[in-house]
Amino acid sequence: MRLHPGEPEAVDWQVVPLSDMVRKLMDASPGITGRPRVIAIDGRGGSGKTTLAERLGQVVPNSAIVHTDDIAWNQAYFDWGSILATSVLNPLHRGEAVNFRPTAWAAHGRPGSITVPDGQDVIWVEGTGIIRQELAPWLDASVWIQGDLDEQERLLVGRDGDSAQQRQHVANWLQEELPFLLREEPWKRATLIVGGPAPIEHDRITEVVVAPPIS
Repeated sequence: MRLHPGEPEAVDWQVVPLSDMVRKLMDASPGITGRPRVIAIDGRGGSGKTTLAERLGQVVPNSAIVHTDDIAWNQAYFDWGSILATSVLNPLHRGEAVNFRPTAWAAHGRPGSITVPDGQDVIWVEGTGIIRQELAPWLDASVWIQGDLDEQERLLVGRDGDSAQQRQHVANWLQEELPFLLREEPWKRATLIVGGPAPIEHDRITEVVVAPPIS
C-alpha cells in the first residue's frame, strides 16, 4: 500500500462482522441519551467513505448520513468546520432535527437543504477532514479509512471523468489534502481504522477489515 509521506501503515488487521464494528463504535460512547450518537467516517478522497457509511446505515436502520461534501459545496476544500458544528452538529447534540440550507446553496441556486430527522440512533458524518481537533467535542466515535494513494487518484479521476479539468481538480485537491491531514493526523484520533482497499480477503457484504488506531 502506497501512503502519503507521514502516515504510518496500520497493523494487526483483522476481519470482523460489520455488526461487530458497529458495536465497537457504539461502545466507545456509552451512556448517551436524548440524542443520537455522532460517528465520523474519514479518509482520503475516493477511499470509500460513502459506501462504508451506507453499509453501516444498513446495520443501524434508525440512522442517517450527513455528507460533508454538502457542507463544503462552493466552500474552500477544508474551511467548513465551524459551519458544520454550528448548523448541524450543535442541533444534533440538543436532540433536534436538522434543516439547514447553506448560504452557498442559496447563492448558487442549489435547491433543497441538508436535513436530518429527529429520533435517530446514529448519525454517520462522512467526509475527508471530519476527524479534526476543531470538531472533536462533537464526535462520539470515528473511523479512518486507510487507502492506497495510487488507487485514490485513479478513483478520483474516474469518478467524474478523465478530463484535463478533472485531473487539475484532483491535483488541486491533493495539494490541500496532504498538509491538512498531516496536521490533523486523523489516523491517531480514530476509534477504528478500516482498510480500503482491504489488505485481507473478506465477505464485502457482511464483513469489514479493521485495525486499532495508529499511535
